Amino acid sequence: MADIQIVQEHKLSPERARAAAQQVADKVAAEFGMECRWDGEDVLRFERSGVEGALTLGEQRAALRIKLGFLMSAFGPAIEAKVADKMKRVFAAA
Repeated sequence: MADIQIVQEHKLSPERARAAAQQVADKVAAEFGMECRWDGEDVLRFERSGVEGALTLGEQRAALRIKLGFLMSAFGPAIEAKVADKMKRVFAAA
């Protein structure tokens, strides 16, 4: 299994950080066919066959962890680049 970990600093309110996380989840869900669900107020979990992960919101940072199964690990660099770019754009919004 391959692991992807991305941490994005932000200065958003909890409500705006949650909205930003939802934007990332919507993009990931549409592009990679994943199902997403909130686990409490600050953890967004997502999964599909061969992929699982969570986006955890903190006061000033969002931490994303993705575990890729064997077949999906070949796409790891592309997935990491796309998700990191999306996180940077949505969490950097003032």
